[in-house]
Amino acid sequence: MAGLVLETLQARGWDGKTPHVQVFPGISALQAAAAKVGAPLMHDFCTISLSDLLTPWPVIEKRLLAAATADFVTILYNPRSQTRTQQIAIAQRIFLQHRAPATPVALARSVYRQDEQICLTTLEKFLEHPIDMLTAVLIGNSNTRRFADWLITPRGYT
Repeated sequence: MAGLVLETLQARGWDGKTPHVQVFPGISALQAAAAKVGAPLMHDFCTISLSDLLTPWPVIEKRLLAAATADFVTILYNPRSQTRTQQIAIAQRIFLQHRAPATPVALARSVYRQDEQICLTTLEKFLEHPIDMLTAVLIGNSNTRRFADWLITPRGYT
């Protein structure tokens, strides 16, 4: 939320010094989800929000296509809301054009909270599972593999 705070202060004539602002690092949902499922972010990755409240859908769709084409491990935020239900299906279709149906996918909901849910599935089948605004959808790249209850994206050193 630091960006929102800084942007709002700047728009109100903030000089960058008063009031004093500090930004503290936190653990993002993508880092928490990745830790729960192993080592899926060992190579290049990207994060895309499917919410079109501030970003027009054509821009989001272009980003999805770029990520799928470039073979990035991709984390999708805000995948489905009560009113926005088709964007996640469109994202799946885009990725299926560039990835194997068996590509590993992790659905991580409310990670490190009392109602945490982790589901390991595939690109082809992930829409068969519950997905909401509290779910981070982690789509592996062409090298990501499932080993037991872990996802591993090799770094390439071996």
